[in-house]
Amino acid sequence: QVQVVESGGGLVQAGESLRLSCTVSGLNFDAWAMGWFRQAPGKEREGVSCISRSGDSTYSADSVKGRFTIFRNYVKNTVYLQMNSLKSEDTAMYYCAAGSRCGLDYLLPDRYNFWGQGTQVTVSS
Repeated sequence: QVQVVESGGGLVQAGESLRLSCTVSGLNFDAWAMGWFRQAPGKEREGVSCISRSGDSTYSADSVKGRFTIFRNYVKNTVYLQMNSLKSEDTAMYYCAAGSRCGLDYLLPDRYNFWGQGTQVTVSS
């Protein structure tokens, strides 16, 4: 049984940082690209960042480039999202997911197969 569990969300002020974690079990972590997505109230789920299976390639949405960094630890079967210089518009439920590839055409919710339950990030201005 595949399990994807996110953690690390919380309430922060604008300009502060958070690090989200996502631990995966029940699948071969090395064989899956990993992505972070978010969904704000009343909005569609959108891709934030993804990282390739090997970890040598990442892709991020323009809205977070230069502020968010994705990386993965193969020993811990965990992928992280380091979020710096947070803005109020980053407020959303953040989801982690496993998919086949990472890139401009692949950071889409329907390209990812296994999802976590999400962790809430709230940024106050």
